[in-house]
Amino acid sequence: MNTPVIRPVVLCGGAGTRLWPLSRTHYPKQFLRLVDDFSLLQNTLRRLDGLEGMGVAIAVANEHHRFLVAEQFLEIGLKVEIVLEPAARNTAPAVAAAAMQALREAGEKTSPLLLVLPSDHLIADVTAFRNAVADAIPHAQAGALVTFGVVPDRPETGYGYIRRGDPLAGGHVLDRFVEKPDFATAQSYLQSGDYFWNSGMFLFRADVYLDSLEHFAPDIRTCVAAAVASSRRDLDFLRLDPVAFAASPANSIDYAVMEKTDRGVVVPLDAGWNDIGAWDALATVGQPGTNNNTQRGDVHCVDTRDCVLFSEGRLLATVGVKELIVIATPDAVLVADRTKAQEVKTLVDELKRASRSETEFLHIVHRPWGSYEGVAHGPRYQVKRILVKPGASLSLQKHHHRAEHWVVVKGTAMVVRGDETLLLSENQSTYIPLGVVHRLENPGKIDLEIVEVQSGSYLGEDDIIRLEDSYGR
Repeated sequence: MNTPVIRPVVLCGGAGTRLWPLSRTHYPKQFLRLVDDFSLLQNTLRRLDGLEGMGVAIAVANEHHRFLVAEQFLEIGLKVEIVLEPAARNTAPAVAAAAMQALREAGEKTSPLLLVLPSDHLIADVTAFRNAVADAIPHAQAGALVTFGVVPDRPETGYGYIRRGDPLAGGHVLDRFVEKPDFATAQSYLQSGDYFWNSGMFLFRADVYLDSLEHFAPDIRTCVAAAVASSRRDLDFLRLDPVAFAASPANSIDYAVMEKTDRGVVVPLDAGWNDIGAWDALATVGQPGTNNNTQRGDVHCVDTRDCVLFSEGRLLATVGVKELIVIATPDAVLVADRTKAQEVKTLVDELKRASRSETEFLHIVHRPWGSYEGVAHGPRYQVKRILVKPGASLSLQKHHHRAEHWVVVKGTAMVVRGDETLLLSENQSTYIPLGVVHRLENPGKIDLEIVEVQSGSYLGEDDIIRLEDSYGR
């Protein structure tokens, strides 16, 4: 049998609120580098290296994260097609959009296989993962809807389960899905050997999945088909029609299709899978350090054991503590009992109700042109460090409530200020009075860094009137 074309479909949604304060609304956990030098999103596709038949991946992403997704794949040299969801509708509509786009691009060719992957999971044994995908391919080619069941190593109440049926080559008939159990039931599942954790990963033909949607959830297929038919290109992104997509029912692949089909197959996955759902999960990743502590960053411990300790910049020091989670970022510090890791979500919900900005952005805010970082702020002023990538520019804009003073600390800046165009090098500066139209551009080949001092009666990010923008904002 010829090797089929496999289109990886990477689902880039999700908030990861239990990993606050590192994970934020506009920088959720899939973009974090938690275990090595690559983000969870980047590793999702890096682990596919070596599998035959891999086509261009399709990433289904939130509108607000589009430039982050593009930048992270660019960093690792991967060409990825990015489909933008105008509204969150769960996995069934997201994958339907990817399936329709894949079929549209295949033309008259054989329907491609879709390897559906969440973007925020960790898999330690990449070889075992690839072997599981290889075992699943013949079943998917033959028309089965394959899911990957994680072989459990403990009684876990936080995951849904899959019960296996009769054996098949490399897998089993999918008997049924089971909701999250209580501890005693989870123990019985583990002892029986007939149950797997539900990983949320799938392999199936694009046409088979869409036919199944037509049978079990026709409203989803109809709405998504209209959204794809009316989609439009915007730079490197495919924008689905917002009205049609928002009309789709919100549902998961499990509920919409997999729990109803008689074509389900489950392939075991024993590969060190971890969804890193909360901070305590990091203690099970890799080898713990001294006194069973998991730590990263500038961390020093005395008489400390069984802790998860992360620092983003500042020195984090502990004395005489155990079973704590301590996560320090420049703008927030979390201290929690390790057994209460799941309750971080409750804390974040309370902070959101209080309109705390620390739930939204990291101290470094990423933009399509680069990033900015808050350095200091007070009444009527704030200071930012701004980085602009080579060849990039901010929008042509003005402000109603603030003036700005820019000092170049690295690189070369081209500045539009009213009717003037200025070329500034290191240690040179300029002043942008309130209401003056301006633009900042990096014409050089290295990053441009400037220090910006803002002053005025209101300094919010919504005081930007964009007149021209290269990024369609």
